[in-house]
Amino acid sequence: MFDFIEIYPWLLPVIIFFGRICDVTLGTLRIIFVAKGEKKKAPLVGFFEVFIWVVIISQIFSHANDLVAYLAYAGGYATGNFVGILVENKIAFGFQLIRIYTRNNGAELTRLLHENGFGFTHIHGEGAVAEVEIIETVVTRKSEKKVTAIIRQFDPNAFYVIEDIRAKRKGIFALSSAGAPRLGK
Repeated sequence: MFDFIEIYPWLLPVIIFFGRICDVTLGTLRIIFVAKGEKKKAPLVGFFEVFIWVVIISQIFSHANDLVAYLAYAGGYATGNFVGILVENKIAFGFQLIRIYTRNNGAELTRLLHENGFGFTHIHGEGAVAEVEIIETVVTRKSEKKVTAIIRQFDPNAFYVIEDIRAKRKGIFALSSAGAPRLGK
């Protein structure tokens, strides 16, 4: 398969390094798809992940007999983890629940969220030291920075938590292409 390695043996560590980056990056994405219950995406990504891994490992067993190839394998694995995290952050797949606790008037925050196309649930609660307003909103991971900026603008002292969610159903989610809040299914 890689007959040119006999002519250019210095290419083997390069192929191993970049192959490992690819298969470990795909492995990171596969794990995320499995955790999110993506029944079609996870096996497809897993197929290519394992295919690349088998090709790379076969080249190691048949050609690699020096430390440089082994270092390329380990370096590709480490770099693949880093690249996988970067790719996952870039695609920002999935949804998150943002739960905000504030002593300020929660109606003002809900107005800001609504103006920006986000649905919400507003609850009055009792905190450890005072009454609090609790606002929950479900957003795409790509919207997280926009929502946290709105929260910080509204109340720099607000406490909030962000949780990944596996699935959502019904409700009001970010703006549709027409500019109106979208109803969930």
